[in-house]
Amino acid sequence: MHRIAIFASGTGSNARKIIEYFKNKTDITVSLVLSNKANAPVLDMARDHGIDTLTLTRKEFYETEHLLAQLHQHAIDFIVLAGFLWLVPSYLVRAYPQKIVNIHPALLPKYGGKGMYGHWVHEAVKAAAEPESGMTIHFVNEAYDEGAIIFQSSCRLDPEDDPETIAKKVLRLEHEHFAPVIEQLILKQER
Repeated sequence: MHRIAIFASGTGSNARKIIEYFKNKTDITVSLVLSNKANAPVLDMARDHGIDTLTLTRKEFYETEHLLAQLHQHAIDFIVLAGFLWLVPSYLVRAYPQKIVNIHPALLPKYGGKGMYGHWVHEAVKAAAEPESGMTIHFVNEAYDEGAIIFQSSCRLDPEDDPETIAKKVLRLEHEHFAPVIEQLILKQER
């Protein structure tokens, strides 16, 4: 059984889709949801699904390896960032090589990097009058949005689309593709 930990900072719409996708799978399960915010709605959603939760302070996340002990306690072998806004520390990247993935609400390498998340991405896409946007699933390394790209999906943008409309189009793609890509990746690495 492969055990996933989801790291999220907000409401967790992608986390919810992932949890629902793996709910009845026999070979992969979501075992832990971690947040850097004690009041993040994603934690309540995870508890409602019977999933253990963990909240870490910045100090615990960056200055100690307390997190590794927690992940090992839950037998986590794959980590998914789903709207998690902190840069992953190098000790964690080393402990889970090619086993940490992130989703980004744009077609990387465009519109990535520090500070490029949520509405900031969609506002930048709109300001550049891009004809398309989309989402990117990528491996995590020690830099924001620079890990190897695993999967991308795009959507056409209309001139009248505002950042909120762009966000909805991209979120549909995220919800459609994130969980199946995670599953394919885990099963492929198993071989």
